[in-house]
Amino acid sequence: MKKLDDQLIIKTLEEKDVYSTHDLDHDAKLDAIKQHYEFSISEDWGNPNIMFYTETTADGYEVWIATDDDRSPSINGDIYYYDSDWLEKMPQAMYDGADIYYTDLGSDEYAFQEVVDEVYEEYYDEKRKEVEEELIEEGYEWEE
Repeated sequence: MKKLDDQLIIKTLEEKDVYSTHDLDHDAKLDAIKQHYEFSISEDWGNPNIMFYTETTADGYEVWIATDDDRSPSINGDIYYYDSDWLEKMPQAMYDGADIYYTDLGSDEYAFQEVVDEVYEEYYDEKRKEVEEELIEEGYEWEE
């Protein structure tokens, strides 16, 4: 019996250039998930599928907008008074391979880093499961 364990799975993942979230910086995680999910993200307007940007209201308040319709964003569904949840649509846009416009791409915004971490963890879990299944197909077994 060939023994399957976490160390073998991690070693095999690393041979495929897939590393744990603790071993990569933000940019490396972003590059990995962009390649895997085939989404693009840019500060250039272009013709995006979804946009994340800020606007100022007539009376001087800043609002955060996450919309797929820049001409007519939904007040109830796309405009956020607080910046805490305005990126909640971004992970799904990444999984869907969308072209994403994001105004704060160059910043160190914590909310964006959290999105990248969340999507990278999903990617890593998918890859880990794939490797485990491949090793089992090769005859490896978990010890009981």
